[in-house]
Amino acid sequence: MKHLHPVYSKIVIKVGTNVITDRDGHLDIPVLEQLTAQIAELHRQGVQVILVSSGAVGAGRSILQLTGNLPPVAARQVLAATGQIRLIDTYTKLFAAHGLVTAQILVTKGDFSDRLHYLNMRTCFSALLQQNIVPVVNENDAVSVTELMFTDNDELSGLIASMMDVDGYIILSHVDGLFDLKTGNGAIIREIPPSTKHFHQYINPGKSEFGRGGMLTKCHIAQKLSRLGITVHIANGKTPGILHAILQGESPGTTFLPEKPTYGPKRWIAHTEGMEKGEVVINEGARNALTAGERANSLLPVGIESVHGSFLKGDIIRISAADGTVIGYGLAQYSAEKTRTLIGQKGQKPLIHYDYLYITQ
Repeated sequence: MKHLHPVYSKIVIKVGTNVITDRDGHLDIPVLEQLTAQIAELHRQGVQVILVSSGAVGAGRSILQLTGNLPPVAARQVLAATGQIRLIDTYTKLFAAHGLVTAQILVTKGDFSDRLHYLNMRTCFSALLQQNIVPVVNENDAVSVTELMFTDNDELSGLIASMMDVDGYIILSHVDGLFDLKTGNGAIIREIPPSTKHFHQYINPGKSEFGRGGMLTKCHIAQKLSRLGITVHIANGKTPGILHAILQGESPGTTFLPEKPTYGPKRWIAHTEGMEKGEVVINEGARNALTAGERANSLLPVGIESVHGSFLKGDIIRISAADGTVIGYGLAQYSAEKTRTLIGQKGQKPLIHYDYLYITQ
């Protein structure tokens, strides 16, 4: 790298299936070699790197010919379980060639739903980085099915980026970024502000051939992280030197510009969609107070119209408007039963304190 001081000190790099596999879905070793070489160079520059890598199923395809008539879920589990060994073995050897030690971490969505478990995981990642070890993370596809699955590794890597307070998050895809489909000239969009909505205008329909996620998922996660103060890049992982270019401050792909950083429990709560134990519906006055953004407001019982589900103190709950719009998520300060007795009352303690409230609007 030309610059002595990379623009980020700690990053999460997410590598998509279509970046590190060839047209047959097998591991593309030359691409993996150039990516690991770039990460090793970043390490020498003092950058801490967490690598979230898809490709276990693709690696499984390269070493296993399935027999019999397995259901799709079982087939995926077999390919993932066998392929994960090949994937991590490949990374281990490639990083070892640069003098780096690799650690494997396999996770499921449920691992992030409990605050204590979440903090324990953060301690593990921090210790690995402190020892100059490269954590290589993947979803545990062998046990993650249906509701336990992340949308894809974009969702997983986004949660890790938030959890570890990184300053840069890089999604390496098999395309150069987002393109301006609105004007018809197809030019790449270099920067996207945090307030941007309606990403459909930049995205062609369809999904990756081998991966589970699409570009729309990437955009929503990128926007969420940018609102938490993390700069996000979507770039082409097959482009030689792509990581060097990004860390030197260039914009080879699409950059989601960050807002003022948000820290602490809010970062965890921002990624708890789908993990909530219940819901409160709020009135228009409370909605306006929470979404105005002019000053910090907690959710008080006086603004609540109804309570759904059964939650306890410390559980994550969803906040919705009367029309069904999701306003945000927060950590309940008391149970659903107690909340029902306080609906509409003034002078009560907040159900959700501002420090434990994440607004999605």
